[in-house]
Amino acid sequence: MQLKDVPGHENLKNHLALSASQGRIPHAQLFVGEEGSGTLQLALAYASQVLLLTHEEGSEAWRLCLQKCENLVHPDLHFVFPSATNQDIKTNAVSDAFLPQWRQFIKTQPFGSLYDWYQHLGIEKKQGFIRVEDSHDVIRKLSLKSYEGGYKIMLIWMAEKMNTEAANKLLKLIEEPPQQTLLVLISADENQLLQTIQSRCQIIRIPKFPEVVVEKYLVEKFQCTPFDARQIAIQADGNLNKAIQLLNPDAEGDGFEDRFVRWVRLAFGAKGNKSSVLGLIEWAEELATTGRETQKKFLGFCTEMFRQAILINRDCKELVFYQSKNGKFDLNKFAPFVHSGNIFDIYEALQTAELHIERNGNAKIVLTDLSLKLTRLLHQKQND
Repeated sequence: MQLKDVPGHENLKNHLALSASQGRIPHAQLFVGEEGSGTLQLALAYASQVLLLTHEEGSEAWRLCLQKCENLVHPDLHFVFPSATNQDIKTNAVSDAFLPQWRQFIKTQPFGSLYDWYQHLGIEKKQGFIRVEDSHDVIRKLSLKSYEGGYKIMLIWMAEKMNTEAANKLLKLIEEPPQQTLLVLISADENQLLQTIQSRCQIIRIPKFPEVVVEKYLVEKFQCTPFDARQIAIQADGNLNKAIQLLNPDAEGDGFEDRFVRWVRLAFGAKGNKSSVLGLIEWAEELATTGRETQKKFLGFCTEMFRQAILINRDCKELVFYQSKNGKFDLNKFAPFVHSGNIFDIYEALQTAELHIERNGNAKIVLTDLSLKLTRLLHQKQND
């Protein structure tokens, strides 16, 4: 993939192309952007641009180099990403062990999320990490001579998933890299990275895609009608991965709407109702059996649902894009229960629960506590 093939982000692409052509290539860069904003695609295209500098444009060597980059098999382009043991790899789950799956994932889900990657590996009930063994591989590979005489490039996807030992191991390499070495870290949340790593990298922030870019991509790549593309672009909110998933409504959400509706109805009816309280405990136990990434994704879905409800409550319906998948849930009827008197506490409760899940808290306890808080918050009175 070349920079011109990445949708949108014209200013960023021009900046990256110009800096590469002029030889102004910082040795350590951090691409930061939310899910579906194209961070990985931009990093891959930028890496291709740098590797192609070794050859005269249009020559046979240049074309072969581009082909190797597009197939993710260039000997000077390396990858590190979160992983965990699965049915095929039962020990030593380093990135190199999953390279065939990684290449297939990028080809089939170019804007895929971390959750999509875990599903692709069959480890959605685990949390993947970048381990110190991966850091050893990074140091070893970048200490070797370049195969084609140009740059050696290492892309570290979801760099925030490096454990502390792995991150500390890379500090010296990031500060004092070998000649013609490019280290590109890709992150959805830079705040989870060690400050010492952030300070050693040039940070490039990648915004969400504008709606018009999402529309154009859906029409050109999926032959979506302009009307449908417009509706999906509004719902996707700049997340191209979500937009692609919305083309297949059955795949988007993994039943999250039904789970959410059951949850809020039980929470609302739990006041003085023992059976509803027991139902909430059962609900929490069911969700706790899913993987942590599924739990985190669901909590993010809940946050968005409450945000949509408060927009309706505050008479900002033009900003509301959610549409019920089965037509059984009316957000307009739910909106009056989400207001200025409880929305901030609901947000805080959801964010705290997601943080505790991220840090390996007991999911059953975390989700039960969140559910019991919601029973009180939904009955909280609106501020005057």
